[in-house]
Amino acid sequence: MSTLSLRLPNSLHRQVRELAGREGISINQLVATAVAEKVSALMTADYLEARAARGDRAAYDAVLARVPDAEPAETDRIDAQ
Repeated sequence: MSTLSLRLPNSLHRQVRELAGREGISINQLVATAVAEKVSALMTADYLEARAARGDRAAYDAVLARVPDAEPAETDRIDAQ
């Protein structure tokens, strides 16, 4: 595990301390979890962009063309209001 020195504005540090206390965890754990969530979100966006770049619109259209034209089941209908 590594150590990171972090400077926060006093107001943000106060909020982090209060949230950590409310959650019953340390400030370190709260910050580590917040960073992990942000990294996960950014990596997911990168993954989805890479998957989209590999997409083939013609292949998609070919698969979609094989779907039968049928009315949805009663339980799948959306009532127009």
